[in-house]
Amino acid sequence: MMIYRSPHAAIEIPATPLAEFVLARAAARGDRAALIDGTSGRTITYAQLPDMVDRAAASLARFGLGKRDVCAIFSPNTPEYAIAVLAIARLGAIVTTASPMYTRDDLLKQMRDCRARFLFTSPAVRDTALDAAASAKPEQIFSFGTMTGATPFDRLLVQPGTPPTVSIDPNDIVALPYSSGTTGLPKGVMLSHRNLVANILQVDSTGHLRDGEDTLVCFLPFFHIYGLVVIMLLGLWSGATLVVMPRFDLDRYLDLVERYRATMLHVVPPVVLALAKSPCVNGRDFSSIRKLFSGAAPLGADVIRQCTARVGCFVQQGYGMTEASPATHTTADAAAMAKAGSIGVPVANTECRVVDPVTRRDVAPGEDGELWIRGPQIMLGYHNRPEETRATLDADGWLHTGDIGHADEDGHFFIVDRLKELIKYKGMQIAPAELESVLLSHPAVADAAVVPQKDEDAGEIPHAFVVLKAPVTADDLMAFVAGRVASYKKIRRLDFIDVIPKSPSGKILRRVLRDRIVAQA
Repeated sequence: MMIYRSPHAAIEIPATPLAEFVLARAAARGDRAALIDGTSGRTITYAQLPDMVDRAAASLARFGLGKRDVCAIFSPNTPEYAIAVLAIARLGAIVTTASPMYTRDDLLKQMRDCRARFLFTSPAVRDTALDAAASAKPEQIFSFGTMTGATPFDRLLVQPGTPPTVSIDPNDIVALPYSSGTTGLPKGVMLSHRNLVANILQVDSTGHLRDGEDTLVCFLPFFHIYGLVVIMLLGLWSGATLVVMPRFDLDRYLDLVERYRATMLHVVPPVVLALAKSPCVNGRDFSSIRKLFSGAAPLGADVIRQCTARVGCFVQQGYGMTEASPATHTTADAAAMAKAGSIGVPVANTECRVVDPVTRRDVAPGEDGELWIRGPQIMLGYHNRPEETRATLDADGWLHTGDIGHADEDGHFFIVDRLKELIKYKGMQIAPAELESVLLSHPAVADAAVVPQKDEDAGEIPHAFVVLKAPVTADDLMAFVAGRVASYKKIRRLDFIDVIPKSPSGKILRRVLRDRIVAQA
């Protein structure tokens, strides 16, 4: 067995409940802005934050919310989102977050699966929320803003109160985000207080934020584990100012970055790509920004170089998954120490293996295999899914990520693709991410995705979908790629498309593209 261990010093994980941990230093930060509504400018200071959380928790307790009860939050980002999460955690209850892009059926399935007692929502998604609630029948519906059919969340903050004392074990579940994992339909990921506290400290130990100094513009959705933990919870624990955006718009985002002098940009690959190529970026003042941090999906070295040259600061990458709270790897906190295309090294207290998915034997440095991870941030399991849990989390605590990659001789990790997304051309493996990176280096290409297409002779061939920013032919692009990859890897089909379908976290929805190919056949 070949185990790669974190080069970061081991850290002690305190047995402190999540809300108490996140808010421990808030009062001492006084009038520093904790949460700013990016739309209205409304501000909540650190001095105000603990009292608002206590008021909300005390009011929720009066409504009957107690330990292990599940609350669903279905809303775009808003400052009150953070207060709700911390108030729910304060009572030993569990928060399950749902994408505001969900359909009625999506939300209904999640609420029924986790038996959510309370629903927190907003006017922006009112119809979907109330439609799902009519069948899920939560006991209470609260709204971040005024809407018929719900109790205003602000009403929970009116009356002073002390929440009841609740005995919380570090291994109690506090968050239940939903993830498809390596395969299948969305499943509730059981994350404990210890999981999230550990990951906050693990990411912090990489030099992620500067205590009490940073300003973040938060467009990444709080329902997603990246937005929830790495941005919201770590940001508030670190004393950052969080400027909250309900949805992403590049021009609006750049306006807020300039207005509030953002110091660090949490982004995902599509936004890095936009910063690298969009004309909206021309003439913008990025002098306050010291770095970009990209997570949630692989990022090619060429795009990193283009973005770095344009924005004038380096791009740090993080890797993880919902099942790991989420962060397991980050690149160095200095451009000179980062390796192009790498996701970096394991965060503190984290071990990794690279395993042949067929033989289950560890592979040598430089050889591709499935990444396995073990550490205090790894989930307890999937909610009510024992078989799926056993398939993903083995008896020795190793999380089987379903991601294919390798470690080099220095212990730096590289992800080449998902296990289930590899293209098998005449028995040889092709990583779509590699071909996408080459396509994105072409000046006429704005975005790209590559998926397998069934082929009678080869088994599968690479089929590319490309969004253009300048005129070019499909033949020219295929020739461009063919000149830069091994002959068996060249793209055999290429279609132009208006937009690459992606999840809110930036992952390419390859299934949608595969279905498109089938429909065209």
